[in-house]
Amino acid sequence: MINVVLHEPEIPQNTGNIGRTCVAAGARLHLIRPLGFSLDEKHLKRAGMDYWKDLSVQVYDSYEDFLRANPDAKIFYSTTKAKHLYTEVSYPEDCFLMFGKESAGIPEEILKEHKDTCVRIPMLGETRSLNLSNAAAIVIYEALRQHGFAGLQTEGELHIHPWSYYE
Repeated sequence: MINVVLHEPEIPQNTGNIGRTCVAAGARLHLIRPLGFSLDEKHLKRAGMDYWKDLSVQVYDSYEDFLRANPDAKIFYSTTKAKHLYTEVSYPEDCFLMFGKESAGIPEEILKEHKDTCVRIPMLGETRSLNLSNAAAIVIYEALRQHGFAGLQTEGELHIHPWSYYE
């Protein structure tokens, strides 16, 4: 199972969207305090829609608390400061994908300690960053793609007629 870690997230809508993505992807969400919102926040619940009740979520008081609780975690740190593209690494099935807070990202002290597992999403020119929930979705689904989208529904049907109706 993929694990998504948000280090001090600030915007409830982003966390709600990421929570919804986690449910769709079969991933677990880990939140590291301080949070910029309450877990009862209406914007968090609205963005997560009715999926929030199905989300596996764990909250930690600090980064150190998170590390103590997950001592063998293989963590990939998503940052605009990385040398490796998110598509250039192999994600283990039980990896942890960490994303930083919207205003500052993951603290550089953490990044410097883990430079080999820092990954970036390529962007044009002087673009500072992508929206947190979009960045998380991109990296989550790359990790899932590498494992053949195991356990996920990969086909769908139209509501009115099945695809075979149009063949």
